[in-house]
Amino acid sequence: MMPAGVPRDGARALVLSAAAAVARVLGWRTLYDRVNRPLMELAEMQPVTAQWWRERRKQQGTFRYLALGDSTAQGIGASVPGRSYVGQLIDRIEARTGEPVKVVNLAVSGATTTLCLRDQLPKAQKVLAYEPDLVTIAIGANDIAEWDPVRFHRNLTLILSALPTHTIVSELPCFHLPWNERKVRVANRILHTIAAERGLRVVPLHRTTQERGVRGVLTEFAADAFHPNDRGYEVWADAFWPFVEQRIAAVS
Repeated sequence: MMPAGVPRDGARALVLSAAAAVARVLGWRTLYDRVNRPLMELAEMQPVTAQWWRERRKQQGTFRYLALGDSTAQGIGASVPGRSYVGQLIDRIEARTGEPVKVVNLAVSGATTTLCLRDQLPKAQKVLAYEPDLVTIAIGANDIAEWDPVRFHRNLTLILSALPTHTIVSELPCFHLPWNERKVRVANRILHTIAAERGLRVVPLHRTTQERGVRGVLTEFAADAFHPNDRGYEVWADAFWPFVEQRIAAVS
């Protein structure tokens, strides 16, 4: 049996994704439901991943980490939630510092900036009161489906204004499809502007994922052709890691 993430799986995911897009436009509901099933199956994993992170939160640690975001921080598409980019960063922090990490991952699958502002930020305030050593946020990919740049700018301004100046903010990743990439470029310009005004560091995730090219598309996505798989999340963690290392050094 071929392992998950080989080109055959990536090609199959792309075909299903394209078929779902066509079926949606043409109103072919039965076909849409059929080819969109891989995405639905991963979405159904959200309660499992959320529970995994709630259990992980019980572990004590000397290095405190708060994560905000969407399904990518939860690990949808990974073999286990701990292989999300957040989980892989935790492993690296523990290896580097020799200390256990206390993590509160408030990310929610499907979260937009609107939902992050409404649901995650109030919970984050309680965690921020204890001054976590590391804060990361990757949010906005789900805004692209119903893109409103004014709303995105307003929400992101409020979110980032409430977070500490050492927060590490991620760009939106490369969507590869031209009609989405146009929106992503606007979103990332907005993100950089707001982050610069607040002195926040920005992870160049768009360039990183774009540079993976065809090989990345075929081998680093889960079956829904949207979420990363373990390999894809390693690419994300690599992009975050230089900024996280700087933060570790700052608090050591």
